[in-house]
Amino acid sequence: MLKILNGNQVKLLDLHHIQMTGISSLELMEQAALGFVRWWKDQGFPQDLPVAIFCGAGNNGGDGFAIARLLYELRLNITVYTCFDERNNLSADASRNFQKLPEKVNVRDWKDFNTNGKALIIDAFLGVGLKGDLRGQAKEILAKINSSSGIRVSVDIPSGLPSDTILGEGCVKADYTVTFAFPKLSLLFPEHASVTGELAVVDIGIKDEAYEGFQTSTFFLRKKDVSLHHRKFHRFSHKGDFGKVLLVSGSKGKMGASLLACKAALRTGSGLVSALVQESERQIIQSSVPEVMCLFDLPQDLSTFDSVGLGPGIGIEGNAFLVERVFQLFKKPMVIDADGLTILSQNPDLMPLIPEGSILTPHLKEFDRLLGQSTDHPQRLKKAKEFCQKWKLNLIIKGANSVICLADGRQIFNSSGTQYMATGGSGDVLTGMITSFLGQGYSPENAMICGVYHHGLAGEIAGGKKRRGTIASDIIEAIPATFIELDIS
Repeated sequence: MLKILNGNQVKLLDLHHIQMTGISSLELMEQAALGFVRWWKDQGFPQDLPVAIFCGAGNNGGDGFAIARLLYELRLNITVYTCFDERNNLSADASRNFQKLPEKVNVRDWKDFNTNGKALIIDAFLGVGLKGDLRGQAKEILAKINSSSGIRVSVDIPSGLPSDTILGEGCVKADYTVTFAFPKLSLLFPEHASVTGELAVVDIGIKDEAYEGFQTSTFFLRKKDVSLHHRKFHRFSHKGDFGKVLLVSGSKGKMGASLLACKAALRTGSGLVSALVQESERQIIQSSVPEVMCLFDLPQDLSTFDSVGLGPGIGIEGNAFLVERVFQLFKKPMVIDADGLTILSQNPDLMPLIPEGSILTPHLKEFDRLLGQSTDHPQRLKKAKEFCQKWKLNLIIKGANSVICLADGRQIFNSSGTQYMATGGSGDVLTGMITSFLGQGYSPENAMICGVYHHGLAGEIAGGKKRRGTIASDIIEAIPATFIELDIS
């Protein structure tokens, strides 16, 4: 997995990579610009619109100058707007790329930019090295960029946004942010969604080995990482090898949650799936998913099950005893979601009974009910880390870039998913998937990694076809396609 470094470590990472490979810092800057332009060409932006590139005096501006040259070679109408007073203030690599600009590229002062005209805007003004408060002129430049009605694309990070903390002052409000090597932490905070826009992480050739020696507890889960966390099965594997799971889920009026969790567990590969449901509601499960077996009373011996998922749709009133009994009877890691989490928040005395290594999967409101209100995402992440370390539990903060919080203090941000997954029942699907992986013999860490990534990827596949019309059942139906895309047998 990719380490997420803080802003102060970015320059050190670049230096380490340069020392390892023998390339120059200017060549690394060129790799960043080439990566940006590859991304740009994939977006299908209108070819006839002018492109305005705002460049600062530092290396972010150097990226901008290199991007201007490469886009000009694609025969785009490029104007570079300088955001500095004197050319001798440029960093060494920015100065070299400024000198390499073709003579026909129009270079003007930022004050000359006409905000009334239509243009594509590239923000290469301030980078991750931003320190302290913004100066008066910097605020004016940000206001000028934001005043344009055109699409705004920020290079590495929106200018003015701190790399690791919550935004205090203004910054560029980007429609897209194209960040290099790894996502800067602040780009993953939900508070910054309105200023970072759509996030793209561009590989600029820095190998994973270059990150060795950098200490961090935050990581970024990529597509290429997932297969390493999967178990391998063979042609003699039978349904017992794929796990026997129990979903304690559903109640009158909420059987959809049970149905979704059970079906997701089956589509994820579970060999045998059982649902503990009210007998009066059995027909919903048995007619909709005949592969699922129904139980009407909690067995006194749960050791025959490989994993348990607890909570989706069970209802809150009068079920604290049920939750307590499940904790007492099942001693292996389990998944706790939805109403199970709400019952926990109302009965904190049950917390010590949760089997060590279990996985809690709250969305933001459930998280706040369980651990108290948080002022921002960094505080939420801190609370999650302390909670997991105290109770030796794991927790997933669900949302865009869901965060896997491990009992050892590590936190892993997911890269898959789409806004089209914001639909009722999506969380029940995730519960079924993670419970399935646990039942197949995955460790809690691997079950979370595979569950969260496959869930997000299934959402991307379903959302790519149905956009806003995507529902939770569509996500379930797309689960098999995720195994094909990741080449998991």
